[in-house]
Amino acid sequence: MPLTLASLVQHSALKLTVRAGADRLDAPVRWAHASELADPVPYMEGGEFLLVTATNLDAENPEAMRRYVRRLAGAGVVGLGFAVGVNYDEVPKELIDAAEEAGLPLLEVPRRTPFIAIAKAVSSAIAEEQYRAVTAGFEVQRELTRAALAGDGPGELLTRLAAHLDGWAALYDAAGQVVAAAPEWAARRAARLTPDVERLRDRPAPASVVVGDTDDRVELQSLGTGRRVRGALAVGTGAALGTAERYAVHSAVALLTLTTARSRSLQGAEQRLGAAVLRMLLAGQPDHARAVAGDLYGGLLDAPFRLLIAEASHPATPLSLGEAMEAAALRTGETLLTVPEGDRLVVLAADGGAAVAACTAYAEAQEARAPAEGTKPEEGQVVVGLSAPAGPIAVSAAYKQAEQALSVARRRGRALVEHEELAAGSVLPLLADDAVRAFADGMLRALHEHDAKGRGDLVASLRAWLAHHGQWDAAAADLGVHRHTLRYRMRRVEEILGRSLDDPDVRMELWLALKATSAPSAPEA
Repeated sequence: MPLTLASLVQHSALKLTVRAGADRLDAPVRWAHASELADPVPYMEGGEFLLVTATNLDAENPEAMRRYVRRLAGAGVVGLGFAVGVNYDEVPKELIDAAEEAGLPLLEVPRRTPFIAIAKAVSSAIAEEQYRAVTAGFEVQRELTRAALAGDGPGELLTRLAAHLDGWAALYDAAGQVVAAAPEWAARRAARLTPDVERLRDRPAPASVVVGDTDDRVELQSLGTGRRVRGALAVGTGAALGTAERYAVHSAVALLTLTTARSRSLQGAEQRLGAAVLRMLLAGQPDHARAVAGDLYGGLLDAPFRLLIAEASHPATPLSLGEAMEAAALRTGETLLTVPEGDRLVVLAADGGAAVAACTAYAEAQEARAPAEGTKPEEGQVVVGLSAPAGPIAVSAAYKQAEQALSVARRRGRALVEHEELAAGSVLPLLADDAVRAFADGMLRALHEHDAKGRGDLVASLRAWLAHHGQWDAAAADLGVHRHTLRYRMRRVEEILGRSLDDPDVRMELWLALKATSAPSAPEA
């Protein structure tokens, strides 16, 4: 417990007597200081117990005492000790009234109690409190270290830290997502602080910030060394941290930073092992891949999974997507195989799992900030191709599917395209390609030029005739013309294009050209 004025009053050797402010003796005392200056405020820091003999004070002047006491209270002085038997035989009533009015505790110091004895008592009590805080901090550090070395993740460490602080604690990953919290209810409170964690992440580590108010005070501490922030620790308390609590938080930050760095080293080894497993799967050696995967990745190969390929012009972007997927997998206990390849990232993730959902959410959030579909991806924008569900014997096919989906996503300016979009539904979205449009425009240019001169509607007639599979009556009725007129127009199409409509390949190319030129209004797959 910190030293208070009440503690000094209860000190039997000091013989102090309360003359005013008896209801405010619980104020902590930071130091005891003697000063006979008429205005000692410029030399005060706050929290002092000021000792005076009134050598330079007009202690019997009511107005002067009110000004003097108000100045002291405004500067944060927690109490005034007045020595009797030196300049005044008793504490002047004017000073007592001023102290009561300002709410400043006033203690009478008997002549036989020297100021140095009070200063020693205060210094000794502060030193004892600091020693207790340091000792308690070391004990908490040992507890937290044992929890960190237990190898059960950060949960036990956070539980012990929260208990010591009489509050709550939460750990965030590099993406700003909550990894663990103690008690469990704190996870929802911590999740609301993600924007603050993201802002902290932009500052070089170590960094800290306090958010909330006095009833819900939360301190955020970044984890990591250098400029790369690896995560953050949040501690919620009802008041500012004391010395012992501060030791505990600093110990937790150091331990979590070390375990995070260790996790990164292990993750590098896991990625090298994952790369070997992926190479074997792509080479059509699932049995060898299972043997190498062992317990680390074996579970992933026992159920359907998705293969995704992510790339961007900036290498850090696919890695940030990987971190988001890893965080989601960590929260649900999923196994994730990630293999960085320069500016690309290849991932095997459980079909229908949290990691794939995190990838989809990441892409949706990016598209919400991106320009309209069909434009080129912005600098650093991630582009993802996602395969259909696959098993170990079909990884090579899944890789090709992801590559195809990635290629389409790149052309369309999409953040993510799934292979199912290409394998099912309409082929029309594939026509929204610059090369296809150029082919279509070139093939139909002569017909459009003919129509532009007002000599007939050959393009519309060709579209109607092809749509009705060459049925003259149905197509003519659709156009509102006689079938002989339609026959004449189709002969003109053949003459202008120099190609026969009896050829099924010609009909197919013309139909695709017509659809390609109207692709902007075609429904997306």
